[in-house]
Amino acid sequence: MSESEFDVVVIGAGPGGYVAAIKAAQLGLKTACVEKAALGGCCLNVGCIPSKALLHSSHLFAEATHGLDKFGVKLGGKVALDLPAMMAHKDQVVGASVKGIEFLFRKNKVAHVKGAATIAGPNAVKVAGADGKAVELKAKAIVVATGSESTPLPGVEIDEKRIVTSTGALALAEVPKKMVLIGAGVIGLELGSVWRRLGAEVEVVEFLDRICPGMDAEVAKNFQRLLEKQGLKFRLGAKVTGAKSGKSGVAVMVEPVKGGAAETLQADVVLVAIGRRPYTEGLGLEAAGVKTEKGRVVIDEHFRSSVPSIFAIGDVVRGAMLAHKAEDEGVAVAEIIAGQKGHVNYDAIPGVVYTAPEVAWVGKTEDELKAAGVPCRVGKVAFMGNGRARAAGATDGFCKVIADAKTDRILGVHILGAEAGTMIAEAVVAMEFGGSAEDLGRVCHAHPSLNETVKEAALAAWSQAIHA
Repeated sequence: MSESEFDVVVIGAGPGGYVAAIKAAQLGLKTACVEKAALGGCCLNVGCIPSKALLHSSHLFAEATHGLDKFGVKLGGKVALDLPAMMAHKDQVVGASVKGIEFLFRKNKVAHVKGAATIAGPNAVKVAGADGKAVELKAKAIVVATGSESTPLPGVEIDEKRIVTSTGALALAEVPKKMVLIGAGVIGLELGSVWRRLGAEVEVVEFLDRICPGMDAEVAKNFQRLLEKQGLKFRLGAKVTGAKSGKSGVAVMVEPVKGGAAETLQADVVLVAIGRRPYTEGLGLEAAGVKTEKGRVVIDEHFRSSVPSIFAIGDVVRGAMLAHKAEDEGVAVAEIIAGQKGHVNYDAIPGVVYTAPEVAWVGKTEDELKAAGVPCRVGKVAFMGNGRARAAGATDGFCKVIADAKTDRILGVHILGAEAGTMIAEAVVAMEFGGSAEDLGRVCHAHPSLNETVKEAALAAWSQAIHA
């Protein structure tokens, strides 16, 4: 092959794209990855990674401000916020992660092609570089992994200064006195909780009559209660009809979804977080004959589009817009292209909200199973009864295990509490291997550990908990 000929060309270097490229190279395929921005995509640069850096830093600040006295730790003087240092830490984390991907590309001999890609045919990708020069890459297989972008809201013009998406919310120069958050989903609540902990008054406006659609209803209700205890305010069943920036801030027009008097909310910063949509601008999908539906690339069970040599993964295809889902698809599509049997179990993909406390889940919700008429048993155990949780002052929340009433197979696990995002892993493993509530309940768990709550909830779903 010439330098411009490849077995696989991956378009996009986010979690799905860079993983697909590395795996393809590891399987012996000559691989190139095209990215017009920084390696790592939105997730690494303006999403998952920087937001977690700020979540952790803001949590430490909140703990130092009013959470350590009960542990016998008294700080002399007033705790001060150094926002520039906090942002510098975030940027350092992002920079190190980008360099990590650069290293992995070199290690696995993935060609990193910088520029904007356009599909020029079933086996050709044109790349326009920042210098205006263009190259054409030939490929036996093309993988579209271009990710997603924030969904705009009609009547609300983004400037990333006062009216921001998650990108702007990660780079505010000062803590706003008042923030209006449009959308009570995962991204919004994570970033809203960051700025609330740093001192902002945060009011959440949500179109639906609940937060976090798709989350188990009981978990969501208790999650909202805990967020309200932290100072977040919620205006549910309300829609934003417009927002205007002025010298004194932003005026946000809000009215009830079911009808009623409109109101105007004043804010220093407005965060629009109503979801994300596939990003395929300038890719040339239609011209290439690639079928799309509601902006997403239509694929078969092997990630193949309507053009046999063009595959797609991640946020541009069906399913949850999650980095780890995209990574798993990246591995699977590389294996399929290499002639192997790549597969993703979509029933065992966890979701996590990295607030404090965290929320994590995998599988079906209790509501979904009831609606489907599936007979099931539910085991629920509160963290209040867990020794490690009491020692750490982390007794808020509970774990719920849902098992099939006939077979005892685990159908869903939902955790609201400290370290839920880590704890959910054992539930995912159990479900991946078709485990039962009895299986999970009989596994020996270290004592004292927060994970014992998962064990007890599994025992409760199977038979009867010991410590609850």
